[in-house]
Amino acid sequence: MAVLLSITAVKAQDMKNLFNPEVYGVTSLAIAPDARGGSMGDIGAATEADVFSQYWNPAKYPFNVARAGVGVSYTPWLRKLVGDINLANVAGFYRIGDYSAVSASLRYFSLGEVYLGGDEFGDMTIKPYEMAIDVGYSRMLSQCFSMGVNLRFVFSDISYDYRDGSSPGKAFAADIAMYRLGYLMLGNRECSLGWGINISNIGSKISFGGSDVSEFLPTNLRIGLNFTVPFNEYNKISLAIDANKFLIPTYPRDEEGNPYPDNSEEAHSKYYDISPIAGIFKSFGDAPGGFKEEMQEIRWSFGAEYTYNDRFMLRAGYHHEAETKGNRKYFTVGAGFHMSVFTVDASYCISTAQSNPLDQTMRFSLGFDLDGMRDLFGKMKRRR
Repeated sequence: MAVLLSITAVKAQDMKNLFNPEVYGVTSLAIAPDARGGSMGDIGAATEADVFSQYWNPAKYPFNVARAGVGVSYTPWLRKLVGDINLANVAGFYRIGDYSAVSASLRYFSLGEVYLGGDEFGDMTIKPYEMAIDVGYSRMLSQCFSMGVNLRFVFSDISYDYRDGSSPGKAFAADIAMYRLGYLMLGNRECSLGWGINISNIGSKISFGGSDVSEFLPTNLRIGLNFTVPFNEYNKISLAIDANKFLIPTYPRDEEGNPYPDNSEEAHSKYYDISPIAGIFKSFGDAPGGFKEEMQEIRWSFGAEYTYNDRFMLRAGYHHEAETKGNRKYFTVGAGFHMSVFTVDASYCISTAQSNPLDQTMRFSLGFDLDGMRDLFGKMKRRR
C-alpha cells in the first residue's frame, strides 16, 4: 500500500512539473511588434501612449499628445533557426476632437520560402504567412479614464499542400481595453501613475480546410502599471510592470502526462469542441498541476525607460516565463530618438535560458507625427 501511495505521489509531482505550454493557432498574434515595448521586456499595457498602442492597449490613444500618427516596425524573427522569417507591422491613429480616437493596424508575418521537394507534379515551393487587419475606436469617459475596442480579421495561410484539400484559415476577433492615467505629488514633483487592462483576440476559433479540428486564437489578458517620476525639467524615468495570461484551455493529457492525439475523443471533448467563450472561463482552473500551474501560466515583464529632454530614451527590461510553459526568459535593452516629425526606436534581446531561439532578436520601429510633418511642410512652403 505504501508503495502504491508513493508511486501515486511521484506521478502527481511529475504532472505538476510537466512541460505543458498552452496550445493555440496563429502564433504571430502573440508577438510584440514594436521596438519600444520590446526593449522593456514586452511591456505596453500602461506605458505612455504612442502610435503602436493598437497592440498593447488601444484605450491609450485619446491620451496621445499628437493629433495623428503612423508607424512601421520590422522584426527579424527566430534568426538563430531560420534566416527569412520576419514580422512587419503598420499602425496609425487619428484623434477626433479631444476625447476620441480611431486607429488601425496591419500585421504581416512571413515564414519565408519552404521547399517541399519534387514529385510527378514538379518542384513545389510555398510561402506561408499570417496576416491580421484591425480597426479600433477609443474614447475618454473622464479626464483620466478611457476605454477602447478593436475589431480584427485574421488570415493564416500556412497550408503545406493544397493537393490534400487543405486551405487557409480565417477568423474574427476583438479586443476590449481600459486605461487610467492619474497624477500625484511626490515631494515637489508631479508624478504620473497609470494602469491598463487589455483582453485581446476574443473571437472565433480558426480551422484550416481539410481538417476537422479548430484551434483557439491566443486570447490574452494583459494587466499593467506604469509610474513616471520627473527629476527635473529635462530628466524623467518610468518604471513599468505587465502580467499576461492566455485565456485558453490547457491541452488535455493522459495519466502518464502525454498529450492526447488530435483525432481522439478526449482531445475533442476536452479541447477542440469547447467554445472560445467557455474556454476563457475554463482557462482559470483546468491546469493539471492545480493552482501552482495556474500561477505558472502568468508571464511577467518588468521595464524601465529613461527620457532626456523628451528627445532621447534609454530602455531596459526583463521577461519571465515558467520553465513548464515555454521557458522564455530574457533581458531586453533599447534606445529611441524623438524629433518633432519622427521617432526612431531599436531593441535587442539577450536570452538567459539556454537554447532560446529568441536570443539576439532585434526590432526596429519608425513613427511619424503627422502634425509635425504638416508644420514642417508648412514652414518649407512659406520660405519659398
